[in-house]
Amino acid sequence: LYSFHPVKHMTTGEGGMAVTDNAEYDKRMRIFRNHGITADFRQRDGWFYEMQDLGFNYRITDFQCALGLSQLSRLPEWIERRREIASKYDAEFTAMGGLNPLGKQDGAKHAYHLYVINLEGENRSEKRKQVFNYLREHGLGVQVHYIPVHLHPYYKDNFGTHEGLCPVAEEAYDGLISLPMFPLMEDEDVKQVVETVKAALAEVSGK
Repeated sequence: LYSFHPVKHMTTGEGGMAVTDNAEYDKRMRIFRNHGITADFRQRDGWFYEMQDLGFNYRITDFQCALGLSQLSRLPEWIERRREIASKYDAEFTAMGGLNPLGKQDGAKHAYHLYVINLEGENRSEKRKQVFNYLREHGLGVQVHYIPVHLHPYYKDNFGTHEGLCPVAEEAYDGLISLPMFPLMEDEDVKQVVETVKAALAEVSGK
């Protein structure tokens, strides 16, 4: 599955794409995306068609495809710029104290859909809230990615999940903040983010 949400590396405005090398999965997905109808208009004999299964309208539009195709040629440079930004962040935040950038596996090449910092110290959840609010108040479009799935009401109500079920995920979630990360950021934008994070940590530590 590939997401084409607007904040991803390339977008079609919304939606995504499923790929498979399994012929049966391919057939099922094509039917499912088209109201459960077994053939599109190019395959029909005249006007006749049948709905043979339950499906939905998940067809992507030609306009969305045109947007996505127009971005493909620029995807390598956009990913490279994300890596440059991440490298600048890493250099600053590794030396800052009070937080850690998320680590990378040796030999892995990160595409940096997100750039996440993990706050250190006591009462990380409360500290995260204060830092988050400071950054938002000072113009940074920060976010938290993501609330652990098992803590959402749907899973609690339907599958009996609960706090403490996934302690590693919950511990990580308490201190995470996603910082601005997009290829059109200038070096001055990166510097502003770093300085604002530094000021936020100083503000929170002084309380």
